[in-house]
Amino acid sequence: MPKAVNAAYDLSGQVALVTGGARGIGLSIATLLAEQGARIVLVDSNPEVTTVAAGLGQDGFGLVVDVRDAAAVEATVAEIIARTGRIDILVNNVGVGVIAPAAELTNEVWDLTMSVNLRAPFLFSREVGRHMIERGYGRVVSMASQAALVALDDHVAYGASKAAIIGMSKVLALEWGPKGITSNTISPTVINTPMGKMTWVGERGDKFRAKIPVGRFGEAEEIAHAVLYLVSRVAGMINGENLVIDGGYTIT
Repeated sequence: MPKAVNAAYDLSGQVALVTGGARGIGLSIATLLAEQGARIVLVDSNPEVTTVAAGLGQDGFGLVVDVRDAAAVEATVAEIIARTGRIDILVNNVGVGVIAPAAELTNEVWDLTMSVNLRAPFLFSREVGRHMIERGYGRVVSMASQAALVALDDHVAYGASKAAIIGMSKVLALEWGPKGITSNTISPTVINTPMGKMTWVGERGDKFRAKIPVGRFGEAEEIAHAVLYLVSRVAGMINGENLVIDGGYTIT
């Protein structure tokens, strides 16, 4: 890679907070950002997050947190700032994907989906955003989904939560853009992670894959590189956008 390109994506000295970072897409994102020099802080409900984060180097660390708990999120962000002195990048990646037909979806599943997929990103964005506003700089990237843009069977709660994420991100972009902070979303198709493979397997997976013009599901590394671009300094004019990474599914 040419030196100029390397410099454009150099994150040395920056601190990146990735929620849901112990596995899957979140771990791929954290790994790539660490490779570019960022100090990584992972937040997850999985106790393994502390070990995973330590393995990324750059003095990274992990915290076990109930991301639905406002007090816990506030305390977590305060602890991170106390330990690192700054948060430059927030990646709202944490999410759940329990699916069921709308007529059969329980109140409990709806509430769980909204609390993890929407409430948690808002809580982290609010707390980290206050810090970023004080510093006059920040990058916020929140994971949405193709399910926010087109209707998918059995995805009423998931799709609603991800559509709301896009709406939330646009408001943050409008309010915080003048303060040196960008806010964007990424909407992937099915990604080959353990979570994706749980749902999109067998005949169901084959049928859906056949509808994607490029003929395959995505890889976590492809999402990670999109995040790297959006959090880099060269993406300062990308604000309030939703980057769709779906192989063309939503254009059909």
